[in-house]
Amino acid sequence: MAAKQVTKKTQKNTSDTIIDAYMKQVMESEMFPKSIYKFCKEHNFSEKEFYDSFASFDGIQKEIWNSFFTNSMQLVQKSKGYDSLTNKEKMLTFFYTFFEILTANRSYVLFVLKEHKEIMKNLVQLKGLRKYVKGFASELIAEANEEKSLSFLKQSETVFSEGAWIQTLFLLKFWMDDDSPAFENTDVAIEKSVRAIFDVFETQPLESLLDFGKFLWKEKMA
Repeated sequence: MAAKQVTKKTQKNTSDTIIDAYMKQVMESEMFPKSIYKFCKEHNFSEKEFYDSFASFDGIQKEIWNSFFTNSMQLVQKSKGYDSLTNKEKMLTFFYTFFEILTANRSYVLFVLKEHKEIMKNLVQLKGLRKYVKGFASELIAEANEEKSLSFLKQSETVFSEGAWIQTLFLLKFWMDDDSPAFENTDVAIEKSVRAIFDVFETQPLESLLDFGKFLWKEKMA
């Protein structure tokens, strides 16, 4: 058992080293590495070490986005009073933290999301992130549904989780285009979008959606 734990820890350290080397090379050269052999040689690790962690460069890109999510959740869950927050506050806290991490890696994120002219090709790397975000949203709704005794008052986990993912994509695009100081407008968009998506499942969705729509119109037309 101890040997297996050491092996997993060593592999995790190697994976992190590979990820760091990949991100650094992409940002410094403004190009994606094309040869795994050359990439490994330049960064002093073997191809075996690479393939023990990743099957391809695409796998690295996907894992980077996965780590953005997992690191965000670790920070959020460690924050004081997290367990006592409402579901809306938990999602709000997650998005604030997630975009803080993206901002810390903004140069990399902007570069990889603009690699292809066809936006769908750029979104392939977000496949794992989509799964994580939808899972998190589903957990929030499942918790809320447990408190409701009448079935017709319970909310759809499928609809809500898909809405949360669409919201994530919208916020990501908004953040990419945001030129406000310290990305203040993104913070406003996060607050309004989280309130809107939760209010859709509550009793007064229209006012929230109109407020959110007015904000988007103002920002896009300014």
